Amino acid sequence: MTHTRLSSYSRGGLTFDVSDSGPLDGPTVVLLHGFPANRHSFDDVVPILNAAGIRTLAPDQRGYSDRARPRRRRDYRSAELQRDVLELVNASGAGRVHLVGHDWGGALAWQLGSSAPERLTGITVLSTPHPAAMVRSLVSSAQALRSLYVLVFQVPLAPELVLRPRLARLLRRMGLNPTAAARYGEFMRTGNRLSGGLHWYRGLWLPDGRAPRSRAVQVRTTYVWGNRDQALGRRAAELSRRFVRAPYRFVEVDENHWLPEHAPERVASEIIADVLP
Repeated sequence: MTHTRLSSYSRGGLTFDVSDSGPLDGPTVVLLHGFPANRHSFDDVVPILNAAGIRTLAPDQRGYSDRARPRRRRDYRSAELQRDVLELVNASGAGRVHLVGHDWGGALAWQLGSSAPERLTGITVLSTPHPAAMVRSLVSSAQALRSLYVLVFQVPLAPELVLRPRLARLLRRMGLNPTAAARYGEFMRTGNRLSGGLHWYRGLWLPDGRAPRSRAVQVRTTYVWGNRDQALGRRAAELSRRFVRAPYRFVEVDENHWLPEHAPERVASEIIADVLP
């Protein structure tokens, strides 16, 4: 199979920007960012992986890429998000990849570990619990209180008006370092990027008959969780192992939610342990 160096790829009339680095003939890792970040959230992780002989693909996902930002909520349903990633795998020529996801990217990694195991060699999930574990934790812990902001984000337009001028400050209050908080705040000020990111939350509630039925993850999985995460608590983290039918590692670190930005060396070392023999 021919490996192709990418700066972008297209699907369904949308064009996604991608950072592609490292040896083309090395094992391929796809890095999926979360809200309100972008592909550059992995900038300190990528050089370590590349130095170890790993090729990395870091896309700006749907809603974040300027040429891949549909306006309708229904365009952010799970099936569309999963197909975006699988098309990236096709475009890269890699065949099978190791998938890494943080925050919303982590939720997507869990889903693909269940729905498309034949395209993956494994997954490394940062911060985000398995979706089914998250649902169970809502009734068995304080997670529902931690997640109230998700309901607020369903309101049209108002969250954008409130968040846009305040986002950097709110991110600092959530423990993100000032440099990254300022960078993401500035990124989200441009165009409709903030609406694009918020549509991931808004699409969560929409019925999607095209999405594969949820089932247990079928590939080797490592879940890295920070015990000072303000948004995602211990109960959901500990329940996640119930939804994996493959070798599984749970790695607890003394860190908050922002693992790619605050602990890039640890994140990279866990990925390398998963990818290289």
